[in-house]
Amino acid sequence: MSEAVRKDARMHGIVCFGEALIDFLARSGEDADAPRTFTQYAGGAPANVAVAVARLGGRSEFVGMFGEDMFGDFLIDSLARHGVGTHHARRTAEAKTALAFVALDGQGERSFSFYRPPAADLLFRPEHFDAACFANAAIFHACSNSLTEEAIAQTTLHGMTQAREHGALVSIDLNLRPSLWSPQVDPLPRLWSALEQADLVKLARNELDYLAADVGAEEAVYARLWAASARLIVVTDGSAPLHWRSRDRRGSLPAFVVRAIDTTAAGDAFVGGLLYQLAAREVTPANFDALLHDEATLADVLRFAAACGALTVTQHGAFAAMPTLAEVKTLFDGAHALGRSA
Repeated sequence: MSEAVRKDARMHGIVCFGEALIDFLARSGEDADAPRTFTQYAGGAPANVAVAVARLGGRSEFVGMFGEDMFGDFLIDSLARHGVGTHHARRTAEAKTALAFVALDGQGERSFSFYRPPAADLLFRPEHFDAACFANAAIFHACSNSLTEEAIAQTTLHGMTQAREHGALVSIDLNLRPSLWSPQVDPLPRLWSALEQADLVKLARNELDYLAADVGAEEAVYARLWAASARLIVVTDGSAPLHWRSRDRRGSLPAFVVRAIDTTAAGDAFVGGLLYQLAAREVTPANFDALLHDEATLADVLRFAAACGALTVTQHGAFAAMPTLAEVKTLFDGAHALGRSA
């Protein structure tokens, strides 16, 4: 693992905007007649990313709306316990905190049942943003779960625009959850609007396929994003190799070999590790291209992110599963010894 990951990222804040919610993880009874139980975990994709950054030693802020209920209390307490700032978050009594019930199959793959909308996180509006959160941000990160309704979608785009105007790098993980969208709403116009605002785009393989079906081909997806703001696109595919592209380069990296028991927050951990690395290396919009032209450094950054994602699937939960820097180093060292990805 590169010495660069040991740099202090605390002076370079990562602002994560969007939803925080409760994951209720299903657990089967000890026998067929025993009732199934659900264990409460803190979650929500951008909140998970913020925790991933903080667990690695970076400085992160979560910005969003919490319900004035026991679950909102739990989420704020959980974020603080993991070192995430909530100074720019808001609370409301107009809606409750969102819930997600999660079931796992034998390989740790998830299925979700969401109780949202209505939900508090959907009520954040442009006027709720604190200008200080942009002034102190090196990176602003969002995902598509805050695009599912028109008002919160416009708020997300406003946040991305404000971040760019303040000199922050803008990141998006599509993290598409079709069940969160109304059957009457076509997600694609809003998805493209947000994707076209980002310098860094992270997609899962099935999300790239979804976008390609809209524009006719995979290459057309890349062309549309290059024509907008994108400078790095990373495509992950579970345990298969990840693929990356910049505007003039491309490559792939193998996954780490681990035993998966819960894949709930793997993508969020990957993104958290990636953003932590960029902040630790003091990457800005002005010098981002220089990093992208250094393929050895970029590979090191992406391997680190992949290690974070791999470690997360070996634990249950989301916040609770995010690895520390020492755990990432241990995985790197072990992978080197076995001659695997590192």
